Amino acid sequence: MSSSTVVEDVAAGVVDRVRAALEDVFAAVSQVAERTTAVAAVRAAGRAPTTADLAALRPLLHDRLRGRGDLISGIGFIAEPGLLGDVPAWLEWWQTHRDGELRPLLLDLDPETSAYSDYTHWDWFALPRATGERAVAGPYVDYLCSDEYSLTLSVPVQHGGRFLGVAAADVYLRHFEAAVLPLLRRLPAPAALVNARGRVAASTDPRHLAGSLLRSFSGRSCGPIPLTLVTTPTAPRP
Repeated sequence: MSSSTVVEDVAAGVVDRVRAALEDVFAAVSQVAERTTAVAAVRAAGRAPTTADLAALRPLLHDRLRGRGDLISGIGFIAEPGLLGDVPAWLEWWQTHRDGELRPLLLDLDPETSAYSDYTHWDWFALPRATGERAVAGPYVDYLCSDEYSLTLSVPVQHGGRFLGVAAADVYLRHFEAAVLPLLRRLPAPAALVNARGRVAASTDPRHLAGSLLRSFSGRSCGPIPLTLVTTPTAPRP
């Protein structure tokens, strides 16, 4: 067997392992999306859904956050502004705190008092809304939820042809790196995982650290996971 074939086999194995780790997160997010769609079906009964309706998501969100060995640190549904009948915007979002307790995220969404009232420009919301596809956003400092360097995995939620918002989960970058860096180190050359925006999600190349941006890149797709395994990263953007 040639050395190039061995490298290809190792790269394929890395991609498979990365995909498996994140597919578990996306499976949880998809469950939230499906449950939210069922909640939103109250529109068919002649009224808009409310924050009280979204409370039906909480048992599912709590179960996923209590999962042992799970990468998920926060999970929930983020509503398209104007969807709900009792508030202009809303995040039904729960997260695990350092003390191990599960707590809701309580945000000031008043545009007159909060810099974070418009969450629709964040990649984890804007990309699924624009493309209808799932997305991996970040890594970025998540000032909205945790002040942690994070990845956010999200999927669009739709019902009756209407975009309702996104279901999403946060993965702290330190947890993601702990899961994938040992895999990347199996490759004979420095490697990085890069999202659709060109942002490096994890890297063994000191020239291209997590969070940096690449002008252009090509590599091995992680299939349905919107990440690319790049073994020869190009120069970062200035």
